[in-house]
Amino acid sequence: MEPELYQGYAIWGHAIVQGDGFAASGTITRGSKLVEGSGVLGTFATDEAARLAGLDWARAWVDSHG
Repeated sequence: MEPELYQGYAIWGHAIVQGDGFAASGTITRGSKLVEGSGVLGTFATDEAARLAGLDWARAWVDSHG
């Protein structure tokens, strides 16, 4: 999986299989350093929905800390 580049940061959305759904989380890096990780954001029916929730969280974090 490739990161999305957003305002100088690399951001990822993650989907972690959990029971009958997928837990969402997000990760933000700059260069080779971890900037922030979200923890579990919620559970979603599909891996794509979970991944997108992680990306949405990461973009919002960057927007509020940039």
